[in-house]
Amino acid sequence: MPNLSEPLGLFGGTFDPVHFGHLRLAEESIAHLGLGEVRWIPAGQPPHRGTPEVTAVQRLAMVQRAIAGNARFSVDPAEVEAAAPSYTVQTLQRLRKEMGLERPLVLLVGADAFAGLSTWFQWRDLFALAHIAVSHRPGFPVEIASLPDELAAEFAQRRFDDARGLRQAASGGIVTFAMTQLAISATQIRKLLANGLSARYLLPDSVLDYIDSHHLYKNH
Repeated sequence: MPNLSEPLGLFGGTFDPVHFGHLRLAEESIAHLGLGEVRWIPAGQPPHRGTPEVTAVQRLAMVQRAIAGNARFSVDPAEVEAAAPSYTVQTLQRLRKEMGLERPLVLLVGADAFAGLSTWFQWRDLFALAHIAVSHRPGFPVEIASLPDELAAEFAQRRFDDARGLRQAASGGIVTFAMTQLAISATQIRKLLANGLSARYLLPDSVLDYIDSHHLYKNH
């Protein structure tokens, strides 16, 4: 069982489909940030993009297969089961009630997603609920000058020099970390599969087997 005082990583996304880039980000965040575990949260109805071609239940099933065997990974199906638009702030409010006020929660996001954070629903409320950890490519740190003014101000005020700050409060900080660059995208995988090409070694075999058996991402 994880130590309740250890920071809990929260990794949301469409995962359409989940691939090795996602898995590597979650794995490296544990080491870089000292997380006790990472909870994966597939979006039910992502409000920031069009409705995925495959169902939320199928995306959840693929994540479950991808993380099987990693004791530090778990899946939260609540957004999928809610069958309603998935807003991060509402998910964090639910998890904060579940976890209590003391345990550090750490929302994992990529640098591109972080740059758009100020467009998220009730984005300022996120900091009262969790820390935010931003992954970036090696040699390409998050630059304040590249962020919208409102977000840049929050970044400058809240940034921790290192991940030890995540243990000193339950929420409110921002930390960045470099992760191994894997040039894999779900869009690329969907395009390969739609054209009858191989996506092997871009995502786990267990996920590919599920995709094949359910005839997902095929041109009809």
